[in-house]
Amino acid sequence: MKKLLLAASLLALASTVSAQDVIRLGNLKFAHYGAVSYMKELGPKYNLKIEERMFAKGVDIIPALQAGEVDLSASAADGAIAGRAAGTPIFIVAGFAKGGARIVVGADSGIKSIKEFKGKKVGVARGGAQELALAAELAKEGLTWSDKGDKDVQIVYLAFADLNQALAQKQIDAMCQSEPQSTQAIAKGFGKELLKPYDTPMGEPVRTLVMTEKLYAKREVALRVLKCFVEATKLFIEKPEVAEKYVRESMFKNQYTSEEYKDAISNSPFTYDVTVEHIQITTDYMVKFGIGRMANPPKATDFVRLDLLEEAKKTLGAK
Repeated sequence: MKKLLLAASLLALASTVSAQDVIRLGNLKFAHYGAVSYMKELGPKYNLKIEERMFAKGVDIIPALQAGEVDLSASAADGAIAGRAAGTPIFIVAGFAKGGARIVVGADSGIKSIKEFKGKKVGVARGGAQELALAAELAKEGLTWSDKGDKDVQIVYLAFADLNQALAQKQIDAMCQSEPQSTQAIAKGFGKELLKPYDTPMGEPVRTLVMTEKLYAKREVALRVLKCFVEATKLFIEKPEVAEKYVRESMFKNQYTSEEYKDAISNSPFTYDVTVEHIQITTDYMVKFGIGRMANPPKATDFVRLDLLEEAKKTLGAK
């Protein structure tokens, strides 16, 4: 009897030790979000079960974070900032991609500069990094904008998936679009790149990895999550052929070509890093342009936590 009890106790202990920590991941279906998605493949190595849930855009993940339905999410910086301003208990713990936006005009529109957007319709997804980048470019040229048609530029808010179709059907004259959709518009011939919107003080927008304060407080688990992220990203940076195969085949089911993938990822390279300064500048621009409608804009120093990232990078030899 004692042997049976001992065996049962050992079995229960083994079960407890081997039980994987479940991490609920909110993600988006874009080329440069691939390394974050790949974390679920490496999760078991770090005793993690990563359950991925796809959303239409970053701001859509905020309610799920607020409701405690998501522990970790990929988001443009502005989505993370707006979420924190709304009281969502989250920290930015890493960056995972840079850039990822293009301003594309209709192939036969004849538009050669942002100044020529006056009197035109420009499409963009509301609440994404692209909207902020577009606003910064318009402001740089002294143009005004609204979605009511009463300013220099009429903004047409559409989902990422609908922007290309609107440009192809000439319902809009230009768009600020993400990757790989902007690359596809160019490859299919109905769009032409006007510019990559990185020549403002905000620079290249950085996509951020966001973690709930509750998960961050479980330091041992949170560190394993960051190690998993760093290893996935390191693999995608060092072995681009692995990244391409995973993104094209697993995420997009071969919906676009190798050339389109390479062009898209060249404009949205994988990274680990984000800075407090970039998040603060992004916050300041959001306030300036009224994006996110934040009553109490957060200070970057209050919710950017990069200590776990640095420890994970050091452990895995990532630069």
